[in-house]
Amino acid sequence: MRRVLLPALLALLAAPPVFSDAGMWTFHDFPRELLKREHGVDIDSAWLDRVRTSTIRLSNCTASFISPEGLILTNHHCSEACLDEHSTSEQNLVRAGFLARARDKELKCTAQVADVLMGTENVTAKVSAAIHGLDDKAANDTRKKTLAQLEQACEDASKQAAGGALKCEAVDLYQGGQYWLYKYHRYDDVRLVFAPERGIAAFGGDPDNFQFPRWCLDMSVLRAYGPDGKPATTPNFLALRAAGPQAGELVFVSGHPGSTQRLLTVAQLQMLRDVDLPRWLLRAAELRGRYIQFGKTGAEANRIVEDPLNGLENSIKVRRNQLDALLDDRLLQRKSAEEASLRAKIAADPALAGIGDPWADITRAEVRARELSLPYSFLEQGAGFNSRLFAYARALVRGAAERPKTNTDRLTEYRETALPRVQRRLLAPVPVYPQLEKLTLSFSLERMREWLGPDAPIVRQLLSKDSPDTLATRLVDGSHLGDAAVRKQLWEGGQAAIDASHDPMIELAREVDAQARAVRKQQEDEVEAPIEAAAQKIARVRFKVYGTTVAPDATFTLRLNFGTVQGWREGSQEVEPFTHTARLFERAKGEEPFRIPDSWLAVKDQLDPQTRFDLSTNNDIVGGNSGSPLIDTKGRLVGLIFDGNIHSIAGDYWFDPQLNRAVAVDTQIILEALHKVYKANELLAEMGEK
Repeated sequence: MRRVLLPALLALLAAPPVFSDAGMWTFHDFPRELLKREHGVDIDSAWLDRVRTSTIRLSNCTASFISPEGLILTNHHCSEACLDEHSTSEQNLVRAGFLARARDKELKCTAQVADVLMGTENVTAKVSAAIHGLDDKAANDTRKKTLAQLEQACEDASKQAAGGALKCEAVDLYQGGQYWLYKYHRYDDVRLVFAPERGIAAFGGDPDNFQFPRWCLDMSVLRAYGPDGKPATTPNFLALRAAGPQAGELVFVSGHPGSTQRLLTVAQLQMLRDVDLPRWLLRAAELRGRYIQFGKTGAEANRIVEDPLNGLENSIKVRRNQLDALLDDRLLQRKSAEEASLRAKIAADPALAGIGDPWADITRAEVRARELSLPYSFLEQGAGFNSRLFAYARALVRGAAERPKTNTDRLTEYRETALPRVQRRLLAPVPVYPQLEKLTLSFSLERMREWLGPDAPIVRQLLSKDSPDTLATRLVDGSHLGDAAVRKQLWEGGQAAIDASHDPMIELAREVDAQARAVRKQQEDEVEAPIEAAAQKIARVRFKVYGTTVAPDATFTLRLNFGTVQGWREGSQEVEPFTHTARLFERAKGEEPFRIPDSWLAVKDQLDPQTRFDLSTNNDIVGGNSGSPLIDTKGRLVGLIFDGNIHSIAGDYWFDPQLNRAVAVDTQIILEALHKVYKANELLAEMGEK
């Protein structure tokens, strides 16, 4: 081990937690005074309210309203599932792009929803009162039931209010330090208006992913519709600033970062470093190889595997760099010093004397987590059953078992407030490809046999007479769950329909459900419950020391952060914050992923070579921020977040202001492309552009 010298240790103890944290701030605790002190800018409540109600959470990304009639701007990769849904072997919309020149030509995205945060309510006191005096297991169960009750009461109350029914979601901030209800207006009808070709949306492909300079038009345009089938009325929207931002300009990112882990303990980070990430990467790397080989078997196979391969490659790059960050000694040294500092605060404060040593409690729980890791991953989290058909089967089997129960006694994902999303995903008529299903299912069965061992009860139960290949083939070929009408019939038929079904995927889901539920219960009682209890105690200490001056970890809920347009120094090289159109054509090689679409080559001479294309800022982002609007101080959209540089991946655990950068599409190229390449005049007019 490397030694930490005493002066360095003392400096670490005096520093704020986890390196420098730019902060993904909630709208209800946004540090306006900090912003004013650092940048001399004062944004008021009206500005915050307009930006909040202009920002959208999609099922997988962030987006924003850009017109008063429900027009939505997000990334291309956030709409690829919708493009794939409407693609065929004859027409690949992911590759070719799409433009609806009339509203009746817009394509419905059946698996997509758009949520807008309308209000929040702090319910910490209610949750704390409900769990007061309970042991860890009872507190964990009671907490979940209390939050379910609060969610349902919130939704019931909203049905009587003038604004109409809302979707209410319980949000845990500061590892149990605060609990909130977030109240959303949901648009269930979302349609695709425009998407460019993937060749320009993701120019540079995986080699350029998480890199900068970049030349990607990673954008798409959707539209929200109301229940009457008419475009939604959205008076709060973000107008585009055609000139884009300037170097050094203050900019904001409003979005839904998926998750960060900056408040985890050393023991939790070690679990990620030593167990979770290495095991995931081993499986994913092999699956990527199988995807690539499958894609080489023909044009249709290549089309089918393109979207899952892109997603997997992105995830591999993310997790590989997360592992690199956790192998950086500075992080764990810093975390160890922070924990020592907080322990000293407990020892010095009689009011905290009853807390004990929550860090040691988490360490003990993580020992149990290591023991449960493999069965929990393969059985409950589905690593052993990597199949869309199996996911449908499990949702049907568990839905039938859970829905008759009292709402608070159900599994979390089947409670009343969550059911609409489950049902939407289950019944959406998205394509299922048997060839790909067999590949992923047989692969996951192989890995389950390898990791759990051939004598594990579940392995002997499933593979005593079948090989992974033959079992996967029999299950996929025999299943009818690829048909949305069949799924609908089983969902509506409830337990009687599930009991009567002889679909092999349903039979598999029934067969493994008891074992999966058992290991889930162990995980909840022996890992989750003690960690939740300990995290709440640590949160008490943190609040006493820092209050809300440290931003909570990301939870795929709405956040706002600020930064400036700037590049960075990479070794001895200065990286400029803007790229320009001229370099796009210089980098083109005529072969994927550096092939420019023909539509761009046809108008090359009409494009201004100095048009700014992509840009970098030091805003604090992670996954989930894809599609977030980049906003100026007047509340105008000046860019579209779509990526970060390679250093930003470590932002899961710390924020380094010298290196972490967000990457956005500049509004200059958005408007230039819509005008000159795609001749999208109707779209430009609705956006207020001539």
